[in-house]
Amino acid sequence: MNNLPNCPKCNSEYVYEDGVLLVCPECAYEWDPAELAEAEEGTAAVDANGNKLTDGDTVTLIKDLKVKGAPKDLKQGTRVKNIRIVEGDHNIDCKIDGFGAMKLKSEFVKKI
Repeated sequence: MNNLPNCPKCNSEYVYEDGVLLVCPECAYEWDPAELAEAEEGTAAVDANGNKLTDGDTVTLIKDLKVKGAPKDLKQGTRVKNIRIVEGDHNIDCKIDGFGAMKLKSEFVKKI
């Protein structure tokens, strides 16, 4: 058995090597595993419980958050879908239903 990772696009297990690249026969995606590993290490974010967060995850707020200039706070338990991991202190970029675009710190969320 080979120890190749699943395809990052479609999660297929039928990946094969083609030179230095890995290829998925199901979705035809090609990638360099060394570049993918470097990209994942650069924007690492963990939630309040220590779980690794990735783009597209759904998270929940673990405490009420006051927002400058907003008439109301973000309440504990608010669900945030389809997050994006970015560089910086506020390392989650997201859109909260009924509130709008927001940047959050990963220490105030937990992965669902």
